[in-house]
Amino acid sequence: MRLPRLATASVVASTLLLAGLTGCTSDGAGSDGGGNTIVIGADLDNSSPVDIAYGRALQLRIEQENASGRLGDKKLVLRTQDNRSDPATSVRNVSALADDPTVAAMVMGSCNDCVVEAARTIGTKKVPTIALAAADEVAQPVADRQYVFKLGPNSSDSSATLVAELSRTKVPNVAVLYTDDLYGSGGEKVLTAELAKAHIPITLARSVKPTATDISQTVGTLTDTKPAALLVLTGPDQAALAAIGAKAAAFKGALYLDAAAASDMFIPKASAAATDDATMVFTQILAIDDVIATTPAKAARKEWFRDYISRYGNYSGVAAFAADAVDLIAAAVTRVGNNHDQIRAILETSQIDGISGPIRLTPANHSGLMPQAMTLLVARAGRWRLAS
Repeated sequence: MRLPRLATASVVASTLLLAGLTGCTSDGAGSDGGGNTIVIGADLDNSSPVDIAYGRALQLRIEQENASGRLGDKKLVLRTQDNRSDPATSVRNVSALADDPTVAAMVMGSCNDCVVEAARTIGTKKVPTIALAAADEVAQPVADRQYVFKLGPNSSDSSATLVAELSRTKVPNVAVLYTDDLYGSGGEKVLTAELAKAHIPITLARSVKPTATDISQTVGTLTDTKPAALLVLTGPDQAALAAIGAKAAAFKGALYLDAAAASDMFIPKASAAATDDATMVFTQILAIDDVIATTPAKAARKEWFRDYISRYGNYSGVAAFAADAVDLIAAAVTRVGNNHDQIRAILETSQIDGISGPIRLTPANHSGLMPQAMTLLVARAGRWRLAS
């Protein structure tokens, strides 16, 4: 079975956009930074659709911060390095960015192993870093991650939301598909514990390599156990493959996706029919059209959603985490300029109602997205909607 054509022309174009940023500082800023020019470094994979969305969001939000006037005479610019999802390359990128005196902070993308491998370098060079990778190990243990912070769903929160819904709907048993990597293996352990507490048995659990492009046999093995629900803990592409595989196997149960599966608001045609009625744990931002702007935070989320679509034509759910990363860094830079220790101290006690949801960082918890940010979305007619 071939991987469905999830990468559209817009993704290819955005790859070229991100590649154009690699190794460069926008607006012609030189290595001396021009005094008031402050750089946000980004370590991303130019070939990853998720990291492409991160790069787009970082650039758009930086432009918005600069235009807002909140930074006074300071100006943020983005410098992106391509890590190709290779930890050794990522460590080199991080080291180079950290050695540049104009770089105030860094943002790292979806590669879990890249952040974990670079954590020692980040700590040694004392450069504040916000990681957008999903694994819990990205920000834990805090004692070894003093300069690393995480934005994005936590396995415990995603699993708790998922299992609460399974309990509410009285699902008698489940099968679990997860990736054989830091995120999937860690998430499967947390989910298994939550299911045990809820007395929901697992008929079978199976892992797949995160790079696998044919998982139909594994999905078929899981659905052969006749579970009432199939739970999928994978990235977006494999979640789509799982949905297609389950449909091909004539699976009649419910399909549940955890937060790592989130991608664009509009589901690709190749997997739209198979994904219909699937439930996904994520933040409200993918279905923000269904949200009434009753608070300033909700109004800001709707505005960001519209701005992103206006610029790029579709909305990627993960973009909100990158936007929040810029906001946190910009707020610190406004107060203390390019002082790494003080930026780190500010990040460690930051509390905002962000684009992705409420964020609370503390010295004991460097993973800031709060549990109440998580909600349930349902796939209907090729796009994600709030569950009723």
